[in-house]
Amino acid sequence: MPPIPEQSSAGKRAIPGTLVFDGDAAQSGYAINAMCYSFNHAHNREAFVADEEGYMDRFNLTEEQRQAVRNRDVLAMLDAGGNVYYLAKLAGILGLGVQDLGALQTGMSLEDFKAALLSHGMTETRVAEELGEAA
Repeated sequence: MPPIPEQSSAGKRAIPGTLVFDGDAAQSGYAINAMCYSFNHAHNREAFVADEEGYMDRFNLTEEQRQAVRNRDVLAMLDAGGNVYYLAKLAGILGLGVQDLGALQTGMSLEDFKAALLSHGMTETRVAEELGEAA
């Protein structure tokens, strides 16, 4: 039988070391996530780069969210209700990739994070080796 999940003081499921993106986080992060979603369009990415403060005004980001964006602090953006899948759009503008975000979230260097992914994943070479075939 699997262990019973830990509960937070609010009675919600707690996953140690993980920010749970639940309804409360979705509500608190609506503005930053809406802004990041807008980056699906090139003209919005260009508008953000041209005037970050004005662009954040358009979406009514909280001061906490604004400061996190100004500081390029992805972990603070997550704490302020940002969803990593939406933040990936902003990260791209900032020159970060999804693996950079994963490294930040886990507290690992980018190189260590990539190595961990490879050690846990099924690569084409590994699958071929397991099947006794040449890659």
